[in-house]
Amino acid sequence: MCKRFLIISAIALTTIANVEAKVRLPHLISDNMVLQQNSDVRLWGWAAKGKTVSISPSWSDKVYRTKVGSDGKWMVKVATPKAGYTPYTISFDDGEGAVMVSNVLSGEVWVCAGQSNMEMPVKGFGNCPVEGYNDVVIDAANHNGVHYVKIPSVMSMTPLEDAQCQWKSIDMGTVSDASATGYFFGRLLHKALDIPVGLIEANKGGTRVESWLTEDNLRKHTDEILDSVKMVGKFEWDYLRPLVWGNGTFNPILNFTVKGIIYYQGCSNVGDPGNQYSERLKLLVEQWRSQFALGEIPFYFVQIAPYAYDGDNPDGISGALLREQQLRAMDIIPNSQIVCTNDLVYDYETTQIHPCQKRQVGERLGYVALNRNYGLKGVWYESPRYKEMFIQGDTCYVKLTGDYGAISRFNNIVGFEVAGDDMVFHKAEAGHFWVPGNDPRNETIFVTSKEVEKPVAVRYCFRNFQPGNMKNAAMLPLFPFRTDK
Repeated sequence: MCKRFLIISAIALTTIANVEAKVRLPHLISDNMVLQQNSDVRLWGWAAKGKTVSISPSWSDKVYRTKVGSDGKWMVKVATPKAGYTPYTISFDDGEGAVMVSNVLSGEVWVCAGQSNMEMPVKGFGNCPVEGYNDVVIDAANHNGVHYVKIPSVMSMTPLEDAQCQWKSIDMGTVSDASATGYFFGRLLHKALDIPVGLIEANKGGTRVESWLTEDNLRKHTDEILDSVKMVGKFEWDYLRPLVWGNGTFNPILNFTVKGIIYYQGCSNVGDPGNQYSERLKLLVEQWRSQFALGEIPFYFVQIAPYAYDGDNPDGISGALLREQQLRAMDIIPNSQIVCTNDLVYDYETTQIHPCQKRQVGERLGYVALNRNYGLKGVWYESPRYKEMFIQGDTCYVKLTGDYGAISRFNNIVGFEVAGDDMVFHKAEAGHFWVPGNDPRNETIFVTSKEVEKPVAVRYCFRNFQPGNMKNAAMLPLFPFRTDK
């Protein structure tokens, strides 16, 4: 009996050893994943050092082989086919038994990064609904080609290499948990291009831009506290801590081959001095592009929506100053684009940090990608923005860029204010003014107030919560601006 037990135990131990000897893959490389089409994508994992790992994708007769390093890690680049709905498999074998990944699609892969307005799922947060929820769920049956994976929000003082996650295909049962902004972006691409779209959701509510920077960048470019004990003491709320969210939530995806990044963040950096936010966002984009090692991949991001910052004060300007920095960030970050959300709040959402109109946010990001990355030049994506101003008498004349040949309103334009030498801003009347001899596409807006006889400055929606109604021919809103500094 004892001998029999020893034999069984030996068999069991051998079986366990063989199981442990098999190739181990990161959770991100798993069933239902979408790989970037027509690319040399990176596949990686762990195995016993010195072993040779063979990778066999079902779309090709080629077998890729790579040696496992002394650290137990391996990585290989595999050529992917053009986008399509054919489900593929990939076999990984180190000689101790194959590991199979199934239902793999080739398509377009985008990262969905940022804080809570990117993290916010289609089903919304508590007391924060997403508009049109039921319609989105019913429509999900038409978009099984969109897949997503949510990277768990994990803090770590050191960079993590793996995350407990699982790819999901969109259907009426899974769409609720997908990032709303990310899903509406992916859904638009899927509809327009009719190819699979993969969304990697690596985000965390409440995080600052510093939350995603590496230790090296934080030490070189900031005075952030990086001692874990002191960090906990300074930041009562863990989501405000620097470093730890990039290490725990973003680092596990950096080997994956992606097309680009969409980003919605900024609320937690309201109040940053000078140009600090724009410079640090630029630093973050440079960091991510270097870490992904895929070149100058697209970075498309969202301007924060109107909200009563400064202690529920809609008339303060802390939020406006952050939006100004975000617009500046677009100008200093190559291959980037920002979308305006000044019109995507309701009057009752003054103190709602998570506005419910997420479809338009995701779709506006999608317009950018369709035009700039997928050749659909007929899709307009730019919001109008301030160009220049001249003053005659009691009237300011404002010129804009990015109107696509039209401004949407002729009457009842709201959001403009003017000030005289005292720099006290008063509500202004605004309307169209055509300058004879000018191309009618370069329309000029007159701005005047009976309370300001000699204006010196104009502002448009330059407050924490001040939605405007001026849009261009694409019905995209005018960026808030100020002519004073």
